[in-house]
Amino acid sequence: MKNNALTRLNTDGSTGSNNWEKFLLQQGKEFVIGNNAEGYNSKVKPIHSNLNKNNKLTKVIGIDCEMVGVGEDGKDNLLARVSIVNLFGDCLYDKFVKPKETVTDYRTHISGVRAADLKNADDFETVQKEVADLIKGRIIVGHAIKNDLEVLFLSHPRHQIRDTAKFFRKKGCGTPSLKNLASEYLGVKIQSGEHSSIQDAQAAVQLYNMFRKQWETGGGNKKNNRIDTLQK
Repeated sequence: MKNNALTRLNTDGSTGSNNWEKFLLQQGKEFVIGNNAEGYNSKVKPIHSNLNKNNKLTKVIGIDCEMVGVGEDGKDNLLARVSIVNLFGDCLYDKFVKPKETVTDYRTHISGVRAADLKNADDFETVQKEVADLIKGRIIVGHAIKNDLEVLFLSHPRHQIRDTAKFFRKKGCGTPSLKNLASEYLGVKIQSGEHSSIQDAQAAVQLYNMFRKQWETGGGNKKNNRIDTLQK
């Protein structure tokens, strides 16, 4: 049964959920992604380099961050991992970040981050600069992307941001989760256990792919990229 809390979107003329030959064949740390339009078929594992030269840097990229908790109660966010994928879901960038403060809650059950992951990670300034260079001049897609930019201490032009949390939000129903959107529109299960920033970025960019024509031609509210009206 469809979730009534999610906006009903007209898929006529959209790029479709089958824009990739297969969106996610395997969940976890390894993914197989294909793109039938351009013949991509890449087996992607998390990488720890500035840019995966084997994957194409596209005008539209997806981004997602994992955060750990700092402070006495562990409720303050600190960047722990950032992942960037291209328009086809191929992983371009994936790095853990060495914490500048004492981590009081790794939030592993959600973030998937462990102390060992951060022990030999790159420093924040290095990661911040690399991410800033990658996203400059590009359209970035993410879910509640404001949170990702905040922990990166980066800004980005509003007209180059595509936020799935806003686009799929139905007036009066609050913000839908990426997990529910992926299940509803893509037919895939994500975030069933520990989260993966690669997988979440892939889900966000595929949601953008699916409704790109509507999104870019004014099908939603241009002020905040949201569709409020029920479409049949």
